Amino acid sequence: MMGKLLEKRWVCILLSVLLAIAFWAYVRAAVDPSGTTNIHNVRVETTGANVLASQGLAVSEITPQVVELQVEGPTSARANLLRNRSGLYVRVDVSSCVEGENTIRWREVWPEGINTDDLTAQRSTVTVKVEKLYSKTFDIRFKLEGKVAGEYQMGTPAIEPEKVVVSGPVEQVNQVDQVEAILRTEELSERFAGDLELVPVDKQGRSLADLELTLSAETAYVVVPVVMTKEVPLTVNLLPGGGATEDDAVLAIEPKTIVVSGAEADLEGLEEISLSSISLSDVVGTNTFTRPIALDPSLTNESGLTTATVTVTVEGLDTEVFAVNNIRTTNPPEGYNAETITKSVLVTVRGPAEDLANIDASQILVVANLSGVTTEGNQQVLARVYLNGTSTVGVIGEYSISVNISR
Repeated sequence: MMGKLLEKRWVCILLSVLLAIAFWAYVRAAVDPSGTTNIHNVRVETTGANVLASQGLAVSEITPQVVELQVEGPTSARANLLRNRSGLYVRVDVSSCVEGENTIRWREVWPEGINTDDLTAQRSTVTVKVEKLYSKTFDIRFKLEGKVAGEYQMGTPAIEPEKVVVSGPVEQVNQVDQVEAILRTEELSERFAGDLELVPVDKQGRSLADLELTLSAETAYVVVPVVMTKEVPLTVNLLPGGGATEDDAVLAIEPKTIVVSGAEADLEGLEEISLSSISLSDVVGTNTFTRPIALDPSLTNESGLTTATVTVTVEGLDTEVFAVNNIRTTNPPEGYNAETITKSVLVTVRGPAEDLANIDASQILVVANLSGVTTEGNQQVLARVYLNGTSTVGVIGEYSISVNISR
């Protein structure tokens, strides 16, 4: 009796399971029916190109480059696949191809997160053309996609390696005009050092990354120096002399400014570049001077100008010429005698007219220092002129006298 009851119980359980499966199949068929979807323009990618390269071969053409993929499965799974179709492609293994045309069956690669158990795809073939491998060496060129920030300047990039070998079908390699290491940034304001992807481009600068090309290096280590730039004015220190002060002078400097570059800390306190000093006693009317532009070794002169022209004009003052007889020599060479041949020197004095009227030739002294003279005979030597008893007028110009040196 008990055996019959147990047997009936197992039968009931089995029937329940079968009914549940049948009900689930019915609900799925009614709510999530199966069907077929054609997905167009699915890209074709290859694998195994390195195996071909080791045999001196390369893929030159794949036909077609996009395919239509027919997918069967429940509506929900196909809808999910369409939402994520950007990650869908078909893969062709070219490792077993030989030179010439090869017919290869593809294998679909599903996007991440897709339940592939519910989906099946109808597979077909593509034609893969294989040619002998051709190689060519290119210099790597740095390219900045973006711009250098204001007040900064990019230096010459250092690239390692400097060259790269591009291999592939001869027709495709010949499309390559250069290989670029591309740095993408909105604004470059500091030194860059790092690996950059190498991209082959054609003569129009268009990327050829989609071709079947192999590069001996995928990246290059690039160092891009970046320095700050600054426009700095040139200045001259005018020393009072010859009866003139800075207030009496008109100064013009050409160029007025130059552009220098360097570290931000080195440029921070740089407000001017001095071209040294000019004594107004050396200026008679208008004089032009050439002065070197000297920079600290930590800075670079980006303008490239090494000298500046300084024009100084003294205005608003009068001049008067005095015949000076008060002439002396000092420091004659040991064992030598010095005889002054010049008996009178015409000395020009500059200053306000009212002050010049009070000057007398007796206030002026001409002195020649003979300490550097070592030759006997008559000769010209430079002399300094001293004006005593006034500070509002001064001597201008250069002077010399003739002396005779004998033992």
